[in-house]
Amino acid sequence: MEKYFEIASFGLYFLLVLGVGIYFFLKSKNQGEKDYFLGGRNMNGLVAAFSAGASDMSAWVLMGLPGAIYLFGIGQVWISIGLLIGTVCAWIFVAPRLRRFAIKADDAITIPQFLSNRFKAKNPTLRISCAVIFVIAYCIYTASSLTACGTLFKTVLGIDPTVGMIIAAVVILVYTLLGGFNAVCWTDFFQGLIMLAALMIVPIITLLITDPSSMANPIVENPNYYSLLSSGSFDWNSISDILSGLGWGLGYFGMPHILVRYMSIRSEKEMKKSQIIGIVWFVIIVFMATLVGIVGRELLGGKYVNNVDGDEDLVFIDMVRNIFSHGGLALIGGLMLSAIVAAAMSTADSQLLASSSSFASDIYKTTIKKNASDKEMLWVGRIAVAIVLIIALFIALDPASGGIMALVESAWAIFGAAFGPAILLSLFWRRFNYKGAVSGIITGFVVSILWMFAFNKGADSWIYATNLYELVPGFVVGLIVAVLVTLFTKAPSNEVLELYDSVGDCVEQEQQA
Repeated sequence: MEKYFEIASFGLYFLLVLGVGIYFFLKSKNQGEKDYFLGGRNMNGLVAAFSAGASDMSAWVLMGLPGAIYLFGIGQVWISIGLLIGTVCAWIFVAPRLRRFAIKADDAITIPQFLSNRFKAKNPTLRISCAVIFVIAYCIYTASSLTACGTLFKTVLGIDPTVGMIIAAVVILVYTLLGGFNAVCWTDFFQGLIMLAALMIVPIITLLITDPSSMANPIVENPNYYSLLSSGSFDWNSISDILSGLGWGLGYFGMPHILVRYMSIRSEKEMKKSQIIGIVWFVIIVFMATLVGIVGRELLGGKYVNNVDGDEDLVFIDMVRNIFSHGGLALIGGLMLSAIVAAAMSTADSQLLASSSSFASDIYKTTIKKNASDKEMLWVGRIAVAIVLIIALFIALDPASGGIMALVESAWAIFGAAFGPAILLSLFWRRFNYKGAVSGIITGFVVSILWMFAFNKGADSWIYATNLYELVPGFVVGLIVAVLVTLFTKAPSNEVLELYDSVGDCVEQEQQA
């Protein structure tokens, strides 16, 4: 009987997101390229903040992060700290300036378009390079979300994980194709609320109803469990964990599906609202996800420690089913578990839209058919959504893909290393030029990939396992190359410098309006 209640909860959730897609499809039948890919740059602060947060926090925040803390201890909290620092800096420093700059840069609607317009570049190399990296990284990133959905469907409903992935893929495809950016943002808003409710309710109720005497003692199994130094001493293992954890925060400066949320906000006033809501939402989510891992280890002990790799991702699911497992409570449990689907879908839909908009605007319209109409661009974008989703599904079905956390780590590193330095330098360095941007993006991408295989795959490493997250060296080397190439090549034209200087005027004009 409990399973039927859980199925009903999942059914209600799917109807909600499909309904949002249909609503925006009927409301915006005549939407153009800017409406479909950026919501007409008219998003209110509340929805934009929740959408940015939900598209950022994929299923790893409910499965991967609690699982890592459950398995390895408090030393993994450096990931949470790094992400917190990164998102606060991104909201305060990057978001408002990127929005203003994108408007001034010929009303850019994608990150590659912004970078090209920033330098008044007619050469399509930058756009094409960005779009190719987008498609590669988003296929990997979306695969992690589908993997999470497959795991959830198998564990909770007993459905074959392949079938679960296909169901999730079809639902995501339908509402993304129908409603575009508006549908994605509004579904992200509801999904963000579900995630917030689940992470606020589950660990707190678990602590309230659990007899402390029945809890396991993790210190017996891992004496360093509660130490911020994962190895218990200040050695390379602890240092690499700290650097890698903090390095996750660098990813926010180059994450396209988050950056476009900043660009979509309608005004300076709404931006300030988004900054406050976005930061507060993030703090609560990450803190409670960390608490899930700690409480789960206390409650479950070593249940998943010696099992098959990846079983630790089931900690949140196990806690929910322990609390809401009787009669009608299973309906509430199903809603709590749907938070995992919400986290997965809210990230996947954003990634699909970002990759399709980049392909349509930055490859198709610049190199294949320059005079493409808005209607044609919409259909090209929709076809791109379907293709990326299919490729992601095949990656997720591959047993060697590495699981949820491994897929997220790879994609996050690629984006952060490739685009983080270029975005920061574009926004805050007047002298930065086109050649520096291209060089930095390609270098960051290549270094992150090479480091992952050469130094960061444990026993499978080509050379030596350092355990240092590939985002860190990729970002640092990409930044250095971008700066050096800029300094040793021709300075930007007066037109580019005037564009940079005009961004401050954009603020004054909005405040006076």
